[in-house]
Amino acid sequence: MNDKQIFTTNTKTVIGMVHCLPLPGTAGFGGDYEQILKRAVEDAVTLEKAGVDAVIVENMGDTPFSALLNTAQIAALSAAAMEVRRAVNIPIGIDAAFNDCKASLAIAGITGADFVRVPVFVDTVVFTDGYIMPCAKECMEYRKQLNLSHVKILADVQVKHAHMLLPHIAVEQSAKEAAANGADAIIVTGSEIGVETPIDMIARVKRAVSLPVFAGSGVNASNISEQMQTADGAIIGSSLKKEGILTNPIDYELVREVIKGLGSV
Repeated sequence: MNDKQIFTTNTKTVIGMVHCLPLPGTAGFGGDYEQILKRAVEDAVTLEKAGVDAVIVENMGDTPFSALLNTAQIAALSAAAMEVRRAVNIPIGIDAAFNDCKASLAIAGITGADFVRVPVFVDTVVFTDGYIMPCAKECMEYRKQLNLSHVKILADVQVKHAHMLLPHIAVEQSAKEAAANGADAIIVTGSEIGVETPIDMIARVKRAVSLPVFAGSGVNASNISEQMQTADGAIIGSSLKKEGILTNPIDYELVREVIKGLGSV
C-alpha cells in the first residue's frame, strides 16, 4: 500500500480513473465478461506504473446512466474492483455511477477498497434519467452499518452532467453542507467530462471548508500545474486516453506527461 496521505490538504494527489467497459445489463454491454475484468486490470496497472497515487474503479461505460445500479452491474463492478485490488498496491476507490452510494460502500467493504466517490451527496439535481435526491444521511448510516468508518467519502458538489434543482445555491454552501454531513474530501468539476474545473470555483470551495478539495474534470498535462496551485488533488480520466476517447485504454505516456507536469508545482 502506498503510504502517501492522499486525503489531506496540500498533498497534490493524483487519482486515475479506471473506466470499466459497459457492464452486463446495460445498453452497451458487449457480451464478453472476461474482457471487462481484463481491461480494468490493465488500466489500473498502467496507472500505477506511470505514477498515480490512487485509482477509482467506475462503471463509466454504462450510459445512459440511472441513479442506481442493477444486480448484474453490482456483481460485475465488484468483480472488477476485486481484480484491481489484487493487481495494484495503491489505494483504490469505487464509484457506482451515477449515484449508488450503497453499492459503492458494499463493494468497497468486500473488496477492501479505501474510499468511495459520491456524486450527489447533499445537492438535489436533475440529470438524463430524472431527479436525484441527496444521499448523505443514507450514505453515512450505511457506512456505519457495514462497519466501514475507515472508508473515506469523496463527495462531489454541484456535479457535472447534472443541473441543480435550485441553481441559486452557491457552491460554497453545497461544500459546507457536504463537510457538515461527513464528507472526507470535496470534488469540484466542470460542466462535463473533459471540461476544465474553474480555478475560481476550486478557490471558493477551499475558502469555505477545511477539507481537501479535488479538481474532478478537465485536468491534463498542460494545466495540472496551474490547477494544483489551488486544488489539493485531481481526479483524471479522459485526458489519459488517446484522443480523449473514453473507450480507449489508459495510455502510459499520457499519464507520464501529466505526472511530469505536476513536478513544477
